[in-house]
Amino acid sequence: MPVLYKTLQWTVAPMIRVAWRPTFEGRDHIPEDGPAIIACNHLSVADHYFLALATPRHIATMAKIEYFQRTGLKGRLIGATVRGLGQVAVDRSGGRRSAQALGPSEQVLRDGQVFAIFPEGTRSPDGKLHKGRTGVARLAMSSGAPVIPVGLTGTQDVLPIGVTRPRLAKVAVRIGKPLEFSRYAGSMAPDRVTLRAVTDEIMAAIADLSGQEYEDTYAKRRTASE
Repeated sequence: MPVLYKTLQWTVAPMIRVAWRPTFEGRDHIPEDGPAIIACNHLSVADHYFLALATPRHIATMAKIEYFQRTGLKGRLIGATVRGLGQVAVDRSGGRRSAQALGPSEQVLRDGQVFAIFPEGTRSPDGKLHKGRTGVARLAMSSGAPVIPVGLTGTQDVLPIGVTRPRLAKVAVRIGKPLEFSRYAGSMAPDRVTLRAVTDEIMAAIADLSGQEYEDTYAKRRTASE
């Protein structure tokens, strides 16, 4: 486990538990060892903090590749932080580059670790659960790792979009039973129909846990100026 991540578990995590008193359901669905994919809805930047409290294991997530490439003192500090947390760089420009970004994520799973992904690709702009992108299906089918659906509620009130100071709010983390797609393990070029079917099954499980209304359109990514 990365040293910085472990340090935060011992320092910041207890403070979050005391201040927000989040509730958890289904923690036992996250395996104590071995590879696992956590697929979660995305409401807020705060999602990462509360998701990390769900298990003592290190959870690797994707971070924008720009965080790893910034220059200047502040930029290098951000880069060192995301690396120190054991995060995986992802190119969100789309197409082949985004697909290739799954390579490092697959390595995390091959190493027997936990990897978390937000299938919507960005924070929900309206509180609804938006259509999932198929990267989560590709990852599940190529690795054979179980997918653990997670539904977060309340994090949008802790750090609403555009707000930088966290607020006190009731947060719940609901963890569902593992979804198995090991029958597809090793699939290098799955067809679009199968990718969409697997993704939709995962999103349906997340919706059941989060209680969100489902919106069958992709969430629009926010620009730096928004």
